[in-house]
Amino acid sequence: MKTLIFNGSPRPEGNTAFLVDELRAMLEGETVVVNAFTANVSPCIDCRECWESHGCAIHDGMDEIYGHIFSADAIVIASPVYNCELTPPLLSIFSRLQNFYAALRFLGVRLMPMGRFGAVILTGGGDGSSAKAESSAKMFLRHMGAPSKALVTSLKTDSLLACEDDRAIEEVHALGNMINELAKNR
Repeated sequence: MKTLIFNGSPRPEGNTAFLVDELRAMLEGETVVVNAFTANVSPCIDCRECWESHGCAIHDGMDEIYGHIFSADAIVIASPVYNCELTPPLLSIFSRLQNFYAALRFLGVRLMPMGRFGAVILTGGGDGSSAKAESSAKMFLRHMGAPSKALVTSLKTDSLLACEDDRAIEEVHALGNMINELAKNR
């Protein structure tokens, strides 16, 4: 069982990192964490090469990430909420999923295996909504063949840190158990 976690936080000791670490501690099998802020991935430039052939014209850190996406059994998107959305480096990474869509739309080829497990972890403070970030994360998970089956939030981090948010910690542990059960049933 391989779980791929996209971590959209720049803070290694922040709220999102705490919940990712809690999840990783629960998981059996291989776990790969992609840190969006250090991944060295350029955004899609709409060159449209993927309209003509499989793959992406840009070769950078995304080449390795594609391999992890293809081999993952479960995919988790974890991000703080910035201006009601996922963080910009995550959006850059996920813009490069355009080639999956283009392969299906223009070449009639489904590159992504379907039927994998997807989940979303969101953290944030302030008074903004997380609905847009949740919607975006769920869309990207669908593009990766891993529709979202779970959502964990800790959204009052300016007054209650994720490490003190018992409900969020409980939900992350439940998520870990769900992924481990999935592994046992494969």
